[in-house]
Amino acid sequence: MSGGFIKTKAHPLSGCGTIVEWFFWMKPLLEKPLQDESHRFSGDAPLCDAASGIARRLPFLIQRDGTWLYRGSPIRRKPMVCLFSSLLTRDEAGVFWLRTPTEYGSIQVEDAPFVATELDFRGCCGRRQTLCFRTNVDEVICAGPEHPITVAWDVPRDSDCPGPVPYLHVRAGEGAHPILARLSRPVFYELAALAVPGHVGCRPCMGVWSRNMFFPLGPAAG
Repeated sequence: MSGGFIKTKAHPLSGCGTIVEWFFWMKPLLEKPLQDESHRFSGDAPLCDAASGIARRLPFLIQRDGTWLYRGSPIRRKPMVCLFSSLLTRDEAGVFWLRTPTEYGSIQVEDAPFVATELDFRGCCGRRQTLCFRTNVDEVICAGPEHPITVAWDVPRDSDCPGPVPYLHVRAGEGAHPILARLSRPVFYELAALAVPGHVGCRPCMGVWSRNMFFPLGPAAG
């Protein structure tokens, strides 16, 4: 566990290049015809082009590990991933959308669009501690009432996911479905090391405290 993050991003676009750089990088991508890519994506979400109103599905995919793909190729420039992530929204049906100055189209996300890659705790232990996470796009989020930690208890176990799947609330969507970050396995192990006994209803469990709120991580042994 780190002793503190070096730098906290103050604005969603900071460190992500200039708007001029973004425009010239995006312009050839947005001018390409995208209709031929629609067969690669599932779902029946309505799609819109902000300028023309033409139905459109953008050929982006966010993989489970947080990698962004465009037309099947990874976007390797982190500043671009940073910028795109700041334009990501989620509608009432849970569909992810990318809003740019010229485009408004849905994109495919395998799991959660973000991954929490670092954990830092501040303050005292127990109820008064604050657990802060850094995501793969360098956004720092502190768990608490506005950013709860949730664990999917009923996800089947497999080689890639041998236990409960933990998520962190990043920001609200346009409906009941929030935009989440999945905690990486090393971060979850660090978090589990801080777990203390607690209860959810009448069920004993192990969990962590952050900003005076208890977040259950798993059932108590035995």
